[in-house]
Amino acid sequence: MAVERVEEAARIASGSPSREVWLRLRRNPVAMISAGIIVLMAVLAIIAPLIARYPYDYLDRGYELSAPGSRHWLGTDHLGQDVWSRLLYGARASLTVGLVVSSLGLCIGVTMGILAGYRGGIWDTILGRITDAMFAFPDLLFAILLVGILRPTSPIGSFLTVFVALALVGWPGMARLVRGQALQLRNKEFVEAARAAGVRDWRIITRHLLPNMLSPIIVAVTVDIAGVILADATLSFLGIGIQPPYPSWGRMIRDSLPHLRSEPLLILFPSLLLGVTVLAFNFFGDALRDALDPRLHE
Repeated sequence: MAVERVEEAARIASGSPSREVWLRLRRNPVAMISAGIIVLMAVLAIIAPLIARYPYDYLDRGYELSAPGSRHWLGTDHLGQDVWSRLLYGARASLTVGLVVSSLGLCIGVTMGILAGYRGGIWDTILGRITDAMFAFPDLLFAILLVGILRPTSPIGSFLTVFVALALVGWPGMARLVRGQALQLRNKEFVEAARAAGVRDWRIITRHLLPNMLSPIIVAVTVDIAGVILADATLSFLGIGIQPPYPSWGRMIRDSLPHLRSEPLLILFPSLLLGVTVLAFNFFGDALRDALDPRLHE
């Protein structure tokens, strides 16, 4: 066993940084299980139209609240809608919101953080105060306020509203992270050398600063996706998120509450998928942080 560990350590030491991270993740069973769940959810969301037995808005009259069977694998809800099909499309909605909102928050947060941390001075003062002001508002309550003001009336409009609301409350954490990284890196020798050589600021940022920030940014985005998915489910549960007839896990949980005692499976399926997906992203983010931190492997 000791010989195998020495050989594996030698392979890691001789490989590229990305290979080192991959080998560390591969040794972590929780990371591998979490990654498998994330990939499975993504595949199901992508091929949902191919494996869903019914359209997500199809009403099977006469089969309301039917039990799982050959006609409806996981049964139907109170409107006669197929639970299996709606779970698949709900996965598509949750992952889409998670990826889009995290991407928007990443763009806003990185831009604000870089400007504040690298430029400093008045930029840091103004952008820092804006970030502090955003932190003063509870994220979810501010998102509920924005959604209430915009009042989406269609599924497409509700998607756009959720994107905007959650992105506006989600960027301050990323901005503060990037600002701290920029403050640490802007006085490093390689940055000073680039300035002395006459390299433009935007090139220093894109070629020197951002590549050295990738590890914490990747970890933060992975964990943020879980928070966005949960926030989206909360908005849908409150009835102000993604609007019907398009399904979402939060809406399915809400619609199942009146039938909790008679049909507990209706609330079990979306709750289980929501919990497993959020935990998978959180666990994978934690494992990724450990794998990317060289101080834990010295």
